[in-house]
Amino acid sequence: MGIVVTRKLNWAAFERSTLNEYRQDGLRWMFSHSKMPWESLISASTKALIKHYGITSGTLTIDDSDKLRSRNTTKIAHVHKVKDKSTGGYGKGQEFMFMVIVTNTVTIPVDFRFYTPDPALSAWRKENHRLKRQKVPAKMRPKRPSPNLSHPTKETLALEMLESFSRQYPEINVKIITADALYGTGSFMDKSNQYFPHSQVITQLRKNQSVRCKKGRWTSLKTYFSRSEGVEVELIVRGRKSKKVTMLGHRLEVKAHGGKRFVIALKYEGESEYRYLVASHLSWRAIDIARAYTLRWIVEVFIEDWKSHCGWNTLSKQQGVEGASRGVILSLLCDHMLLLHPEQSARLKNQQPGLPVGCMIERIKAEALVTTIEKVALSDNPRNAFESISRAILETLPNRPSSKHMAGCDLGRQEPTESLKYKMAA
Repeated sequence: MGIVVTRKLNWAAFERSTLNEYRQDGLRWMFSHSKMPWESLISASTKALIKHYGITSGTLTIDDSDKLRSRNTTKIAHVHKVKDKSTGGYGKGQEFMFMVIVTNTVTIPVDFRFYTPDPALSAWRKENHRLKRQKVPAKMRPKRPSPNLSHPTKETLALEMLESFSRQYPEINVKIITADALYGTGSFMDKSNQYFPHSQVITQLRKNQSVRCKKGRWTSLKTYFSRSEGVEVELIVRGRKSKKVTMLGHRLEVKAHGGKRFVIALKYEGESEYRYLVASHLSWRAIDIARAYTLRWIVEVFIEDWKSHCGWNTLSKQQGVEGASRGVILSLLCDHMLLLHPEQSARLKNQQPGLPVGCMIERIKAEALVTTIEKVALSDNPRNAFESISRAILETLPNRPSSKHMAGCDLGRQEPTESLKYKMAA
């Protein structure tokens, strides 16, 4: 509730918002030293939501994001060099991955991981890129370092989340798994199907990846699909809007995957180049695969809401590995809590459009104000109750000295010196 009211993960702000009923020292101690099973909280909360909404099936979708930090930070965990998408430059920050389950009723965040790149691998890539620009042959360039288990790749972390979900929620029928082009590898698709044999895994391929054409030769995806005219169809995007797209689909042998995949070339109206979707199961229709892949965008909506309203993206300066992890857990539980709000629950269960996180938070704040007024109005002595609350509010207001106003400061002697007036005359 502190996160909902203040939209930040800040103990001093929590203390003020509760009118000093909860002290920041006690909240900080509970966060850092309590013995509650932090690693199980997300799982327990997810199971409660699954039971509340009667969920039996859904789509798992995975995406990553980042949080820029100070260049000088040393105590915040998982900080490394990341690209600033807004400026195109680089800075220090944290990267994390989320997995959400999208159902016909509700979307729930179910797992997350922090990602830290392997320093040895990063140094090798930098050196390898430098040598490639100098046209040094591959056999003369240094070999790629072996995988470091303490720095798993994003693909490995994604597979860990999928394996964990299959183990913890065996009753859920996962129909589709979606991810962006970063996870468009044969190993990711094959291992995902090991955990969920009947699930359709949909990702993207690069335009230069090789596929086998009818004559048995290997050619790039761009070249292969440029030989045929696409078909214009109406694609229903995320179950709501319909958009015109141009589409082609073929079951092709993908060289990098070592097997046959369903590859779909797709471009929306106004786009000049195709994007290439790839699916693991060949028995689906092309239009169904393209429509299913539009659900991947929902995880991006979740991340945007999470950054804007769930606290961790603002003043989330908890230190150490545990501090970073527990902060994200609290913020995700905040999102879970909003799904249990009576109004939101009633809307979703009756297949009505749910309210966005921002609207839910405004409603909760309004409810808190109404409850406070009701408590004062229905008390035995309303005037005393009102004065008590007024004093509590005034006592919690911050009292910090301003650096703009100079009252009480020694500004020095600001007038000429009599004995030095001859300097002016000269």
